[in-house]
Amino acid sequence: MNSPPEIAKLCINYGINKLEKPLIKTFVLAIIGGFFVGASSALSSICSYNYSGGIAQFYSGIVFPIGTMATYCAGAELFTGNILLTLPFFNGSINILNMLLNWVITLVGNFIGALLVALLVVYGHIPNMFNIHLAQTVIIAGIEKVSFNFGEAFIKALLCNFFNCLAIWVSIGGRDFRSVIAGLWTPIFLYQACNLDHYVADVYYIIAGLFASYEYGLDRTSLGWGKLFYKNIIPVVLGNIFGGGIVGMTYYYVYLTEDNPEIKTFPPNINSPRLNNTNNSTNNIIINNENGDLTTLHAMNK
Repeated sequence: MNSPPEIAKLCINYGINKLEKPLIKTFVLAIIGGFFVGASSALSSICSYNYSGGIAQFYSGIVFPIGTMATYCAGAELFTGNILLTLPFFNGSINILNMLLNWVITLVGNFIGALLVALLVVYGHIPNMFNIHLAQTVIIAGIEKVSFNFGEAFIKALLCNFFNCLAIWVSIGGRDFRSVIAGLWTPIFLYQACNLDHYVADVYYIIAGLFASYEYGLDRTSLGWGKLFYKNIIPVVLGNIFGGGIVGMTYYYVYLTEDNPEIKTFPPNINSPRLNNTNNSTNNIIINNENGDLTTLHAMNK
């Protein structure tokens, strides 16, 4: 594993590379990321079916991280993880407009991806499993996600993305596949088992419940598109931003402020051709390698 100061430097490059990606590619990858997390949400409902209480949450937490693992190992995009862009923003390496644009694009792309999974799951009649009892479970899961008041949803979402961005932070420090997977899995298991609110997963749960209520003629009064937005998406998105922002701001302060001797060679701004509208073909990023020597990395245009 890399040390925390090294992870902080890697997060800078991680954020810059994300924002140098063409917007249409970011959008496509966000749809894929939403699809992965939607699929793992569907799997968690199946695996926890027929259990109750802590056992159900345990099984749900065991399998849910598969979606995030697929997202980051396969190179997709998630709005929730991209809140960690706050770290390079506070460092001055990216500007706020590009960061917010990335958030909007991934927010919309993830919504589409999760919606597609919900559509395919329900109208592919996967809820027919267990003598159609799974359909009722899908609807109940959706109703639960719109049953909290604004403050409750906000706090649950804040806690969720605090642990989610912590998972991204730890995985960036991994030097091999196993350490990356372990870094991702543990915090994600924690927040899913605690039934916290992840924007992308919640979109799947609510829309799948809505579609299932239409398809199977069950409870049609407790879910609706309006409730999806004002009872869940608005407070959950805000909570996810605050939770992930706490991680980015905290690690920026601890490892990337001027009084930290670990990062004195790291420049406060990077002349990215995309982020600052210059015509340079490369950006030079100076960091310390493991031996204490200076190394220059080149971030190429993408």
